[in-house]
Amino acid sequence: MPRSFAADPHSYARPNEIAVSHLSLDLTVDFEARQLAGAATLTLDRRDPDAREVVLDTWRLDVRAVTTPDGTALPYELADHDPVFGQRLAITTDGADRVVVHYATTDDARALQWLEPQQTASGKRFLFTQNQPILGRSWIPCQDSPGVRATYDAEVRVPADLLALMSATNPTARNADGVYRFEMPTPVPAYLVALAVGDLEFRELGERAGVYAEPTVVDAAAWEFADTEKMMEAAERLYGPYRWGRYDLLVLPPSFPYGGMENPRLTFATPTLLAGDRSLVTVVAHELAHSWSGNLVTNSTWNDIWLNEGFTVYFETRIDEELYGADFTAMLLRLGRQELEQWLAIEEPRDTWLELDLSDPDEGPSKIPYEKGSLFLRTIEAAVGRERFDAFLRDYFDRFAFESMDTETFLAHLREALLTPLGITDEDLQVEAWVRGPGVPSNEPHFASDAFDRVDAEVAAFLAGRPAADLDAADWVSQQRWHFVRALPDDLPYDRFDEADAFFGFSGSGNIEIATAWLEKVIDAGYLFERPAVDTAMADFLTRHGRALYIKKVYLKLAATPTGLDRAREIYADARASYHPVAQMAIDKIVG
Repeated sequence: MPRSFAADPHSYARPNEIAVSHLSLDLTVDFEARQLAGAATLTLDRRDPDAREVVLDTWRLDVRAVTTPDGTALPYELADHDPVFGQRLAITTDGADRVVVHYATTDDARALQWLEPQQTASGKRFLFTQNQPILGRSWIPCQDSPGVRATYDAEVRVPADLLALMSATNPTARNADGVYRFEMPTPVPAYLVALAVGDLEFRELGERAGVYAEPTVVDAAAWEFADTEKMMEAAERLYGPYRWGRYDLLVLPPSFPYGGMENPRLTFATPTLLAGDRSLVTVVAHELAHSWSGNLVTNSTWNDIWLNEGFTVYFETRIDEELYGADFTAMLLRLGRQELEQWLAIEEPRDTWLELDLSDPDEGPSKIPYEKGSLFLRTIEAAVGRERFDAFLRDYFDRFAFESMDTETFLAHLREALLTPLGITDEDLQVEAWVRGPGVPSNEPHFASDAFDRVDAEVAAFLAGRPAADLDAADWVSQQRWHFVRALPDDLPYDRFDEADAFFGFSGSGNIEIATAWLEKVIDAGYLFERPAVDTAMADFLTRHGRALYIKKVYLKLAATPTGLDRAREIYADARASYHPVAQMAIDKIVG
């Protein structure tokens, strides 16, 4: 008997009755109408022999007909629209093993972003999707739950001067007729189905890896991501074989709302990673790690997202340690702990648990599941030893490969396979406090960093009056500069902010982590409102970038005061149209 699907509060689907096992898409991309139109053929796995309906998730789709593959009409009901979950589509199957939904997307397809030529590096139109967490239903009628997996294939027609790519087998060059065919033979959840269409070129990074980007960007991207194949090898040494064939990246235009999206075989990446010094490639390690934690073993519902993201942050830092050493990783761990502290200070206590209770997954969790989840795994590692914990994780990825996982099932497996044989109890690890308690329990590990200790010494000297130009900072890497910004007090005299900015160039930094930390600092200090040049740099930052987490941080700081809120609204009025719907939803709530 197949394993039952977990009840998903964020999906209408009833996969324990009838599950979708394969999706076949036939779509035309119409840039003029900003529409995808065609059909989705769904192969059904009838798990309950008495079930007569297959239930799908949709979001304002224009459903034109539902038929069998031979064209016989099938009864269906499209329910009223819910502002969070969209519309329930119930199809009476009449015993059919496959159903065909003929449909088109509408202007409210929140997974799709249609970019005009002026919004791209190539000066040509661009389309990309972003399904996670529950936006896939806005362009595909599907069972939009991370616990439901299906294989898929697609035929996609696009303008002949553009290239289409999906999270599947991909071409490396354009077709003359603009018709592309894709296949994903490994079952994936709906949130991992992805499509991009643009003026794209490909560069090899290794035997199994490559990068796509617009022509003026692709060479810089290939240089920045040169270590990708080495990351793959390091990950495999840790936790077993990479099971997805190729690992390619696609660098999207600036409006992409995330650092990366772990679409199988084709990670979507923000251009903000192209810092010019490979200082932000840890995001690539993060998205690669998702090939195990997330894509291979997937959270059953979005309330269990820490099982994706906390594991992935832990795995990411282990890859970084393999490639760049323990000293480098210690800086990342300290920065992650600082990030966690910032979010703990602004979130409600219930939202700081690992096991969440999300009313709307599209509002997105904070970084807490990422950093607190990783810290919990580091706590387990410290208790059992790295060798045992690595063996446990490798077995975990093998044992539950291509399955979904919920929090309680993971904890039961953790006890049975690792803790109990060693005589370690839940109380010893404070498991309940980690998973279903606010904040961070007292048994967290602490991370020393000699590199940051050196920064702290220079911060102390700077605060004691030493000129910025005399600081021993010539060999600092970007993480040290980031730590320096965070360590500055909010009541620093404005002329010292001037001095630090003039020496380090924080206002114009090409590193989004440093630039964001600087803007947060100078807004809190009131300095930004006294320096027109810094205010201009902030406006440029918020207009040029669409990476939701980072612009959200700046808007939150601005919105904390009446003066700042007025400025935020002024900037947002100009910038909003260039943001992805994911970012718009987040910023709309902040600026009102």
